[in-house]
Amino acid sequence: MKLLKVTRFYRSYLKNFYRKHPGLADKSFAEQKAALDYDAFGWADYWTNALTPLGYEVMEITYNAKPMQQAWAKENSLSPRRGAELENIALAQAKSFKPDIVWFEDFNDDLLHAIRAGVPSLKVVLGWVGSAVPRTKAWRHMDLILSCAQESVEHLNKNGFPSAQLHHAFDPRINGRLMKGPKQTDLSFIGQLVRLSKFHMEREYLLEQLATKIGIDIISPSADWGWKDDVTAPMIAAAYYGMKALKAVGVPGSALRALPIGKVMDFPPKSLRLVDPVLKPFLKPGVFGLQMFQVLRDSRITLNVHADSSPRFASNMRLFETTGVGTCMVTDWKANLPELFEPDSQVVTYKTADECVEKISWLLDHPKEREDIARAGQARTLREHTFAQRALLLNEIIQKQMKTKVNLN
Repeated sequence: MKLLKVTRFYRSYLKNFYRKHPGLADKSFAEQKAALDYDAFGWADYWTNALTPLGYEVMEITYNAKPMQQAWAKENSLSPRRGAELENIALAQAKSFKPDIVWFEDFNDDLLHAIRAGVPSLKVVLGWVGSAVPRTKAWRHMDLILSCAQESVEHLNKNGFPSAQLHHAFDPRINGRLMKGPKQTDLSFIGQLVRLSKFHMEREYLLEQLATKIGIDIISPSADWGWKDDVTAPMIAAAYYGMKALKAVGVPGSALRALPIGKVMDFPPKSLRLVDPVLKPFLKPGVFGLQMFQVLRDSRITLNVHADSSPRFASNMRLFETTGVGTCMVTDWKANLPELFEPDSQVVTYKTADECVEKISWLLDHPKEREDIARAGQARTLREHTFAQRALLLNEIIQKQMKTKVNLN
């Protein structure tokens, strides 16, 4: 069984990654892919590593990693004209690989439509979405949409898009790539701060309480926000909506992205909200990949706060990343959390901001108990929440979907 996974990384991450690895952009596709995979951003090569023992042949495409994709185009004699756009390279990769399954972890409906139309071997298309479900035409090209968040599964199914739940996981190989040593930070939070309903308003309120009462390192891309962003954000938002309007009347997304301002299509207004001034003194620049895992590992306690779009179910990546590296996690209570971890034994839970402050203060004053919880949480994750375990469920989902398609045909 051949599975092609298509994704796109943060532009800022890719820019910084290649800056930190001078000369890498001139290397082969395989060398660049290996370096990106080792840095452990996003899902890296986790699914390849987990699915290969189950008999899958997996190819993973990060289609906006321009130097890497252009290296593939050159190595595979893709003509400069046809290879001018990254979408064309991704389509050529799909045609060359001839997958049975495409797992499309993106919302570029033009690219997905082209893959479906241009790859005759394709039998099943899977999608992915987190807890905040965007409006996108890509859903119509997918046979089944996977999500970590049960709320999203319910929403998609209700609106006629078949969906199934699949939790995030942890790759134990990461621990062998991290530096050992004493923990440096009392309390950390790593994540986005989007000032919009259904995103991070509850998160913002909680962080305000912790920042003013205990102190916390908030590691977030929002730390880079300055006065220039306050000025340009409304203009970028206006350009974004203008581009969306053009696409709605039939202008191809690829043509719009080729325009001088085409990159605004990758920056929806939800990412252009002002930073909470109370939190600004506590903000530190965002970290990604291994650097993020190192910050988690070096923290005595890491706070986890789900997005407002996940009011009932625990589902985000940080649950397994934090526990996986052996750090004590304090997380918001959710109805399904006891299915994943033993509350206040393997992770620490809270229901209110006051309870969160109280429990974190206690944990900071009781290092032995804190480390016992951290070790128990890590043991649970390494036992039950790795990508190897998730791959078994993913395989069941794929096999069921393949049979459904055969029966329908």
